[in-house]
Amino acid sequence: MRLDKGGVAPQFTLKNAKGQTIHLQDFLGKVVVLYFYPKDNTPGCTIEAQDFTALKPEFEAKGAVILGVSADDSKSHCHFIESEKLNIELLSDPNLEVAKAYGAYGEKNLYGKVSLGILHSTFVIDKEGKIAHALYNVHAKGHAQKVLGLI
Repeated sequence: MRLDKGGVAPQFTLKNAKGQTIHLQDFLGKVVVLYFYPKDNTPGCTIEAQDFTALKPEFEAKGAVILGVSADDSKSHCHFIESEKLNIELLSDPNLEVAKAYGAYGEKNLYGKVSLGILHSTFVIDKEGKIAHALYNVHAKGHAQKVLGLI
């Protein structure tokens, strides 16, 4: 299932790296960049997180917040944030419920090996909580800059 532009963004409640509860509804009135990535401390995911971190002031200037989501736990997120000097919010989706609700979970093919997992996907959610952009199977390098251009 994929989300369409104009549809209502599925609500969620997830824990951040500090174990605090984060609700999507807390961000009504702001643009939310919600990006899904497979795993902390992996090459592509690190590039993407570093790029979003570098561009965070530009996103904030446009009234946007950045939320990264993976199945990794809070401890892993804390290590990832610390080791890569990230300043973006990372959320844990251990049961993959949110990834599935956004269509960011499915079959992927890596070097001929097919497996199931989180797909690199990004959603721009407008101030009213609707999907402004749904980007599936994105490439990490340069992606944050492209998303910034959509806001």
